[in-house]
Amino acid sequence: MKNSSLRASLLVLLIIATLTHCLYARLQVCQPSGKIRGIKPPPGQCNPENDSDCCKQGKMYTTYQCSPPVTGNTKAVLTLNSFEKGGDGGGPSECDKHYHSDEKPVVALSTGWYSRGDRCHNYITINANGRSVQAMVVDECDSTAGCDEVHDYQPPCPHNIVDASKAVWKALGIPEGDWGEYDITWSDA
Repeated sequence: MKNSSLRASLLVLLIIATLTHCLYARLQVCQPSGKIRGIKPPPGQCNPENDSDCCKQGKMYTTYQCSPPVTGNTKAVLTLNSFEKGGDGGGPSECDKHYHSDEKPVVALSTGWYSRGDRCHNYITINANGRSVQAMVVDECDSTAGCDEVHDYQPPCPHNIVDASKAVWKALGIPEGDWGEYDITWSDA
């Protein structure tokens, strides 16, 4: 009797420990990985199109190597980006080294979600404003670096960004006056 009672107690403890570990792992959030110090962009170097920020001399910017876990309803912030040559996105897209029309639904994802290019040319579904749209991942919104020529002298991207073309904003029916930052959810399509 004592052995079966002891086994049952141990089994219950094992189940509780396993569930606690799984819950703890799921609740973990992406922690900052470091900071970089901003430098003043050379004259005419940072493109402030679409309300893009330019680095400020001496300001400390947080960097991330991760993003929150992707679920069927991942919370994020939608930002506006131009993927065209001369646009505020800087150079060509990371996935294919090409520029993309702002009239195509394309996005850049924060570093953790970009996952070293694993999502390149895959589609994600973005939900906001009672609508949804599928957009192709073509670029990384770099959360690990910034304030340099490669990043158009813009700060590092936060860890929870879906940086989208005008076509995405239009498809979601978000009024132009509200373009810039918008709370959304997204998932892999």
